[in-house]
Amino acid sequence: MDSAYLIETIIKVVVILLVFSALAGIGTYFERKILAFMQRRLGPMYVGPFGVLQFGADAIKLFTKEDIIPTGVVARIFKIAPVITAATAFMAAAAIPFLPEFEIFGYTVHPIVSDINVGILYILGVMAIGLYGPLLGGMASANKYSLISAARAAAVFISYEVVSGLAILAPIMMVGSLSLIDFNEYQLSNGWLVWSQPVAFVLFWIAAFAETGRTPFHLIANDHELIDGFGTEYSGMRWGLFFIGEYANMFFISFVIPLLFLGGFGDGSVLGAFALLGKMAFFFFFFLWTRAAWPDVRPDQLMWLCWKVLMPIAVINVVITGIVMM
Repeated sequence: MDSAYLIETIIKVVVILLVFSALAGIGTYFERKILAFMQRRLGPMYVGPFGVLQFGADAIKLFTKEDIIPTGVVARIFKIAPVITAATAFMAAAAIPFLPEFEIFGYTVHPIVSDINVGILYILGVMAIGLYGPLLGGMASANKYSLISAARAAAVFISYEVVSGLAILAPIMMVGSLSLIDFNEYQLSNGWLVWSQPVAFVLFWIAAFAETGRTPFHLIANDHELIDGFGTEYSGMRWGLFFIGEYANMFFISFVIPLLFLGGFGDGSVLGAFALLGKMAFFFFFFLWTRAAWPDVRPDQLMWLCWKVLMPIAVINVVITGIVMM
């Protein structure tokens, strides 16, 4: 293996881990400020100017808080569950091109860890494995509410993985590739896929809310009826790892949606790079906006929406796309 390629890959992995771990913390600050603005509150104000150091204070608290292992839990599984959630979120990032390629000191940098030819399948598959984090965490806890939350997590994640997979199938048929780089190149020549596949775009966007456990599908750790769901028994940084995984997933899916449907980074220019970051910021903001504007749906409503509404629409969209392409 070329040593330069190996060094570049290691640097990219480290940068992704550091940057998106930090962004997960900063994301909590933005969420609190946005929710406060929409609900006519101040949000964090006292730790640093306008409370900008609040996420740092939260990080110190999580790192220094006592790590409690309650009596009665299955200790080994209980300990590894948060690691699974965070690790699978970052593993999914390996096939995401965060920016167009650029040159630095005459060396061409590709801001993607690995442009594998099954990139989309890899991302969906790894994110699906993330289900085992809350599932094992809830099942290993000595708490019936955590167990109920774990069962909900399994039902929601598996169900909406079906919707997201079927939704993306129609655009894949048009592009003829599973690589996000190829999706970008296709849209550069043929226009944004959102115009030819608006149904797939909406279905994938809805499924993204369910797969990240965000409002109005926040039933996995529904704290107003299940205490803190699968995280009830957790403390300190183990609890924090669950939320690093959640916010990292929000950032990563906010990159994937514009790459799939909204032209990605276009022609690879600086303007295209900023355009991609702007699209990502919009989708991340929309996650936060929805939490302030929408109530949570009931579990039965969530599953009814998936199996009786979204999945039939996704199947019909695939069939119509196939007929049109023929």
